[in-house]
Amino acid sequence: MAKHYSDITTQLKDYADLCVGNSGIDPALYGKLEVKRGLRDLDGKGVLTGLTQISEINAGKLRDGKEMPEGGELFYRGIPIGDIVDGFVKDDRFGFEETAFLLLFGKLPDREALEDFSALLARYRTLPTNFVRDVVLKAPTPDMMNTLARSVLTLYGYDASACDISIPNVLRQCLQLIATFPLLSVYGYQAYSHYIEGRVLFIQPPDPSLSTAENILHMLRTDGKYSKLEARLLDLALVLHAEHGGGNNSTFTTHVVSSSGTDTYSSMAASLCSLKGPKHGGANIKVVQMFDDIKANVSDWRDEEEIRAYLVKLLEKQAFDKSGLIYGIGHAVYSLSDPRSEVFKQYVGPLSAEKGRQDEFALYQTVARLAPVVIGERRRIYKGVSPNIDFYSGFVYSMLDLPRELFTPLFAVARVVGWSAHRIEELINAGKIIRPAYKNVSPRYPYIPMEKR
Repeated sequence: MAKHYSDITTQLKDYADLCVGNSGIDPALYGKLEVKRGLRDLDGKGVLTGLTQISEINAGKLRDGKEMPEGGELFYRGIPIGDIVDGFVKDDRFGFEETAFLLLFGKLPDREALEDFSALLARYRTLPTNFVRDVVLKAPTPDMMNTLARSVLTLYGYDASACDISIPNVLRQCLQLIATFPLLSVYGYQAYSHYIEGRVLFIQPPDPSLSTAENILHMLRTDGKYSKLEARLLDLALVLHAEHGGGNNSTFTTHVVSSSGTDTYSSMAASLCSLKGPKHGGANIKVVQMFDDIKANVSDWRDEEEIRAYLVKLLEKQAFDKSGLIYGIGHAVYSLSDPRSEVFKQYVGPLSAEKGRQDEFALYQTVARLAPVVIGERRRIYKGVSPNIDFYSGFVYSMLDLPRELFTPLFAVARVVGWSAHRIEELINAGKIIRPAYKNVSPRYPYIPMEKR
């Protein structure tokens, strides 16, 4: 006999209970059947599923047949990330466009090639006629990643060669997306700010003479002004977020979706949806929110014992979101150090001094030093933990007065370069569609006729 639900909420709850009751899998089976959960070995190391020439991540060295944790290393096309940063910083140049060229084409550009490439991105830094009015400003949402994904999928309809997956056409599409992601992100935020937050609508066109980082600040601020240090730090953040191997969740998504032969817009939208997750691109927002809670509950930011006590509460699920996590500490690959964080933190101090926020930076440094110790005391870990890139990036974005709604989209503005390089690599080396195995562990049941249920 059918139930009579007083409201749909009760009905949905009953359905949800059915899902939970009939979809749970005994955790012991994963070990018994040697399942590589998350495509990782039991020690947390990723299972080898592909080859790439785009970037390399190292977190340890083999010694006597055993991998020992060491300081992390990151290479873009075989070049250490620290050397890349030192190169353009020494020359007092912006580095994102140079980094994009390197990741896409596998070599560093000379001055003329870099100027030509930057000019091409500037020409592509535009949207179809009335796209902002008809797409971006319509149905704004408080989550810019959804807005960005929707905009990317809609661009499919404006491309006469949307489904052509030849390398020249895919490269053209990727370059256009690299150029327009800043516009889609900033304009999406402006739509949210106006229609949901009630602020004045402000749409500033990009300046073709400016770099990607400069244009983001230029388009976002009503006066279009920014300091040289602000633009340099944002540019550095984009460089450090541009690529991180083929195995990170969103880039692996790029490989999986591209292997099916689908179009560039669908591939990029899928990767955006992956990056949106708080376990991936959304982590820097969690770090900032956690520090807001620390600042509200730790009375003396210089008292290490008080800070340590708060960190213990975080691990014991007694503080902040009660997840048991210290956000921004630890990484799936790196152990003793994240090379991106090591590079980034060198430049965070000067910006905090310019903004008068040295006390907050000191608090970040204290947490960065104490958190790995506290985690080591209370967790069984197979490798060391250290601050990752998300630990400092949210703090930098807040000092740049960037709205939190743009923190993850800025990650996407940078990482679309890596996704593009990996999509092209997947298509060039096209093999079988990516299809890992799943083993069914459900009992067999006979079909029961309706009148006997």
